[in-house]
This record gives sequence, structure tokens and C-alpha cells, in this order.
Amino acid sequence: MTAYLETSFLVSLYTLDANSASAVAHMRPGTGPFPLTSFCELELTNAIELRVFRREITAAQAKLALGDLGTDVAGGVFHPIPTPTSVYEEALRLARRHTALLGTRTLDILHVAAALKLGLRAICTFDRRQAQLARAAGLATPIRIG
Repeated sequence: MTAYLETSFLVSLYTLDANSASAVAHMRPGTGPFPLTSFCELELTNAIELRVFRREITAAQAKLALGDLGTDVAGGVFHPIPTPTSVYEEALRLARRHTALLGTRTLDILHVAAALKLGLRAICTFDRRQAQLARAAGLATPIRIG
């Protein structure tokens, strides 16, 4: 089953942090290609650059991480796609239905909406609230959040 890999998962996959080992373990050969929306690519790029700003990684490490992402896109691990406009409509529906109960942030809602609109059945995330929303929306969340 191909899953939607959202930004917290991808940041851990491409830069070293407390969740990196778990992210790598979930990337089994033959499980892709994974969709990579333009929205997710933007958020991932910004998250990596923010890690430089916060002095969590060096500019060289960020360049390497983004280069590795480009290599994986070229190698077919990811299938880049424009973010469908229907994602925003689905996100609005999810916000109205779940945010008051779960406290979900807009960007997290957009990832769940993207997974739903792309017809996926699972989302890989390290974000607890996003995982709660995903489950409430009927998506599996195969990552155990420690």
C-alpha cells in the first residue's frame, strides 16, 4: 500500500533527528513510488531551510538533504504532482468537522486532505494531532509515535 508521506516524516527521512531511524525503517524497497504534492515539496524545502536558520543543521547538510530528495524524485521514489485544487475543499470540510475537537493546524489538515483526494489509505506522520485527524478521516497511520 502506497502511503502519503507528509512533511514531519520526510524531514526525519532527509535530516537527522529523533525520528530518523523510524522513518528509514518505513521506507521499504518496492513500496513506492510515493506521491509528492507541490505543497508538500514546498513545506519540506522550507522545513529543511528552517533547520539551518535554527542552527539544527548546516547549510551544507541542507543542500545535501535537498539533493538527496532530488535524486529520489529522479529515481522514481516519488511521483511529483501538482496539488489538486480539490484538496483545499476537502481541507475545509475536515477543518469544519474536526478542528474544534482535535486542535489540528491548517498545514496538517492539508496533508490529510491530500492523502484523501489522492485516494490513498495511509499517511506517515510523526505529528500526533495530524495522526488523530487522519484516523478520524479513515486513514491508517502506520508510524508509531513515541
